[in-house]
Amino acid sequence: MSSSTLAPERAVSAGHLIVAQLEAAAIPRVYGVPGESYLDVLDGLHESSITTVVTRHEGGAGFMALAEGRLTGLPGIAMVTRGPGAANAFIAVHTAYQDATPLILFVGLIPVADRGRESFQEFDITSWFGSTAKKVLVLDDAASAASMVEDAIHTAMSGRMGPVVIGLPEDVLTHMVPGGATVPMRARALSGPTSTAFAELGDKLSEAKKPLIIVGGEGWTQDCGTALVSWAASHGVPVVSDFRAYDAVPHALPGGNSYVGSLGYARSDANAQRLDEADLLLFIGCPRADVLSDGFTRGLTAETVVAMPGDTLGHFGRIDQHIVADVSTFANELAELDLKMAVLPEWLKRARDEYEAYSTPHLDGGSHVDMSACMTVLREELKADAIITYGAGNHALWPARYLQHTAAQSLVAPRNGAMGVGIPAAVAASMVYPNRQVVSVAGDGCFMMNGQEIATAIAYGAKFVVIVVDNQCFATIREHQENHYPGRPSGTGLVNPDFSALARSYGGYGERVERTEDFRDAFQRAVQSELPAILHVLQDPLTRSPKTSD
Repeated sequence: MSSSTLAPERAVSAGHLIVAQLEAAAIPRVYGVPGESYLDVLDGLHESSITTVVTRHEGGAGFMALAEGRLTGLPGIAMVTRGPGAANAFIAVHTAYQDATPLILFVGLIPVADRGRESFQEFDITSWFGSTAKKVLVLDDAASAASMVEDAIHTAMSGRMGPVVIGLPEDVLTHMVPGGATVPMRARALSGPTSTAFAELGDKLSEAKKPLIIVGGEGWTQDCGTALVSWAASHGVPVVSDFRAYDAVPHALPGGNSYVGSLGYARSDANAQRLDEADLLLFIGCPRADVLSDGFTRGLTAETVVAMPGDTLGHFGRIDQHIVADVSTFANELAELDLKMAVLPEWLKRARDEYEAYSTPHLDGGSHVDMSACMTVLREELKADAIITYGAGNHALWPARYLQHTAAQSLVAPRNGAMGVGIPAAVAASMVYPNRQVVSVAGDGCFMMNGQEIATAIAYGAKFVVIVVDNQCFATIREHQENHYPGRPSGTGLVNPDFSALARSYGGYGERVERTEDFRDAFQRAVQSELPAILHVLQDPLTRSPKTSD
């Protein structure tokens, strides 16, 4: 019997009540590595409507939950055991915190009576996670199991979204809760700007000659993203995206578009200059943070408005108006503003022309497979709503620069620079949206950090194509070494397996691509396989990043 169908007068264990509350919140999946510290929760999941996705590493579980939170309107759920399991999942919590992505991590803990004795796998959950989670909770009272889960979900989704960590002492999980029942889920409050705030913003926009809109963060939908770029196009205002928030708004629309590229790593020099030239900066959903501003060096002095839910955590430099508002509400209301603008006529046109030139792939040259040519193939082969995933590394510069996003929730990539995200994100994306095309671009270093989750994909029927860019080094760090310590590479070389054979060993599709002209046919065969597929692409080790100009 599902835990959610238990009669309210029956006594229910705390572990089963946790599962019932997750069901009440319409959570479809949990990702985890099993542990003896939370056996009662696992037992509650046995006949639950929730799918338990067993991953091969806690980092993979955390990143799959991160992807679920990024791609849906609910927080992703991960479950791990105490000590070592919690340590392995820490990277996903840090990513969710810096990326403002809703995620809940359940961690099994030692029995209450064993605390403070350096018991097997004991650790201080608050000390570990307190600085990188919105809230850390410990279930010391079995009767509060349902309300604690509800509070965690509400906290993760409210204001600036982020991760919540819940500790589960294994003995408390088996305590019975008389008449244990779920609690009502609070609706997420979507705040909007006041009329006074909008009037002030309207005055600022009307007077600006070079306004620039910067979009980022979570909560963007197809409707609000389209409304925003359409309004901006009609008023001559360029729109740029924050680092790895490229799917916030569509990059192309019939009849013109105001999207002109991104800021942060892989940005064009033109957009960096545009950030400095603007006389009004309107940030929607994100603050003026480190990567976006080239290390707190650009766009610091212009008149600045920040519209985002919650506080402006991470914002640096001038701020003239802070509007507390959910991004979808704000974007839709902004799209209703009919203003007479003083924007310079060429301000948007020049920006859009420069974006079109910069985002058109140019051959990189060198030996082996030309990644820019591969991006040309992907631009032609990918469906309009395809989901792209990747982790951190120079391999991500190609898709970030050249692949266009026209659908919301079409990118999962770590804004905090965590490696190992791409493969587990692709697994989760395929389960969340089984009818959408999923492609992951992975570096050889990044793939090996969570590539074992191909086994999870096989187990749960996920399908996607992974393009492994093999240049036999940690290319980002090697590039820094070449700039600062020329001729002295140290600790950055890699010896790689045959990734295509690895895919086949899991039961997936694998193919080795050594020539640029072979990539298109190989990609088509990978898609047609209907399996988790790996294309092992041999890149010139001397090619560090896309060509910068014609």
